[in-house]
Amino acid sequence: MPDLQLPPIDEVGQLQIMHLKRYWQKSMLIRNGKLKSADFAHEWQLDKTLLFTLGLGLEQATMYLYQTAPAFEQFEQWIIETKGKASPESIALFNNTIINKNNTNLRPVPNILNAEQLDFWERNGYLILRNAIPKEDCQKTIETICSYIQIKRDDPSTWYNGHPARQGIMVQLFQDPNLEKNRHSETIRAAFEQLWNRTDLWVTADRVGFNPPETATWKFPGPRLHWDTELNSPIPFALQGILYLADTAENQGAFSLVPGFQHRIESWLGSLPPGKDPYSEDLYALGCIPIAANAGDFIIWHQALPHGSSPNTSTKPRFVQYFTYDPAGY
Repeated sequence: MPDLQLPPIDEVGQLQIMHLKRYWQKSMLIRNGKLKSADFAHEWQLDKTLLFTLGLGLEQATMYLYQTAPAFEQFEQWIIETKGKASPESIALFNNTIINKNNTNLRPVPNILNAEQLDFWERNGYLILRNAIPKEDCQKTIETICSYIQIKRDDPSTWYNGHPARQGIMVQLFQDPNLEKNRHSETIRAAFEQLWNRTDLWVTADRVGFNPPETATWKFPGPRLHWDTELNSPIPFALQGILYLADTAENQGAFSLVPGFQHRIESWLGSLPPGKDPYSEDLYALGCIPIAANAGDFIIWHQALPHGSSPNTSTKPRFVQYFTYDPAGY
């Protein structure tokens, strides 16, 4: 690791949140080739928690920093203009996480999941929280997405219009009151807390998704089955999540995964020839299934499961919102 002078982790600026100046300095050094991303990999989870506390998307903040190379004061001003100031309570909680080294478990772990759900989770590594979000809130969120990328839900001729926020089936939309309301569902949070067996979790400020039906000129671009973690044994416990904003059939670009693979991944990785890239394997041969669910249903899965979206061969688009809950990681 380079011998670089970084701001101390507890240094603050006008936003009064710790680690922000350090995160900004690391980003500038990486941008200028003076630091490698892996040099401070142990701070990666804390970096993300910092951004989520400020209500910023990871891709959103990274793109701004790398394209603009702002001064620190300019970065803070951009945060205020983009999301507004985080609440004093959120900032104090984040700072307290650093001061007390994650010792912030102040509430009993909830027991919202019953024995049948927990048994299904243990066997399959995923579960569906039915009716986790009210359908009217899902409808409002869909209206927000449609307005943002300038499409009409009932007009297929608009579904394939280009928009700078669209990246394949992903939509770079992070700040909106409807998205925030969904992220802070008490039901969803309680389920994550029970599965993590801890309450000091932070919700991600992630993006949304729009997957229209395939046509002769527009084909599903992915992401197909993949992992969002490095496959270093043992695979650490972590959870991911997706909210269905509209009723979604199996052939409607449904979220797909390989159930139960958290129990098989170590032996499967060990069975591969030396030097073989696991990402290049036929992951669909492992037993992939699409998951049909309704508007307001939330799917949680173990990060060891290969997962991804699927081609939409129906006549209706798929609308989703991504978010999860993680410990701060300090």
